[in-house]
Amino acid sequence: MGLSAAGGRRRRWRIVALACVIVVVVVPIFTVGLLWWGYSGLRRVDVTSVLSPQGSRQGTNTLIVGTDSRNRISASDPNASAFLGEAVTGVRTDTIMVLHAEGSATSLVSIPRDLWVTDPNTRQKTRINATYSDGAPNLIRAVTALGIPVDQYMEIDFVGFGAIVDAIGGITVEVPAPARDNHSGLSIPRAGRTHLDGTMALAYVRSRYYEQQIGGIWKVDGTADLGRTERQRAFLSSLLRAVSTTRSPIALARLPAAVRDGLCLDSRMGAVDLVQIARSVDGGKLSTDLLPTTPRVTSGGADVLELQASAKTTIEHLAR
Repeated sequence: MGLSAAGGRRRRWRIVALACVIVVVVVPIFTVGLLWWGYSGLRRVDVTSVLSPQGSRQGTNTLIVGTDSRNRISASDPNASAFLGEAVTGVRTDTIMVLHAEGSATSLVSIPRDLWVTDPNTRQKTRINATYSDGAPNLIRAVTALGIPVDQYMEIDFVGFGAIVDAIGGITVEVPAPARDNHSGLSIPRAGRTHLDGTMALAYVRSRYYEQQIGGIWKVDGTADLGRTERQRAFLSSLLRAVSTTRSPIALARLPAAVRDGLCLDSRMGAVDLVQIARSVDGGKLSTDLLPTTPRVTSGGADVLELQASAKTTIEHLAR
């Protein structure tokens, strides 16, 4: 009886030891393999010729662009309402942000899509998001012309955006009041912290007709595109933190496929660059900002935004 019990204990210890080996050795190797598989299959865009020289600058700027191609959306897609409500074809930029890393400090600065600039290719005045119609290099030149160096380039395709959010188990946002957008499908019934899945997250960041329920009455958000930009910046910073800090084996297993579908990098960016970006936003070190602008109406009647004089301070910070 004693020998049998001792043998049983030895078998249990072997099982425990094997489980420890799997957790300590096999799982990390498997996880690294999955992440490498995801990284190696990422889409690439060659913008090397228009990236800024480092020179004496201490910081690094990654231009992050959210694109929204309707060519990959069908009416049966759960995200269709966030894309197909407007008669727009092709690919355009929906979000333009600069992630500035300098030492242990990191900031995420939004460039309003309606900012009035000179198109580097045509030399005509236009909204900055329109410069992307001639490709990523043209958009990078437009950003650089503002005085903002661009060292790295990253595109997030909103068609694959929802899959990234779902891969990490959703994302939490904080809203001051119940919110909705009948065009994008957004529905947040309660104020405060709200957990969103991929479909609702996409409806949130792409909302153009954002309404809040105040005093029992639904009111249209008066901040218009600036308010939308603020929501996108806050959401993207939360998403970057969530992706960089996730430790769930299930989430880590799902991320590579989601990232492969939703992310595009410049041809020079390596795996180390992605790790550095993840580390830079880990632990809540990320601050956010928006280029100060003033609304104006062009001679043709278009509503656009122009940089305020105070934008110089933000631009000088990004140029360090």
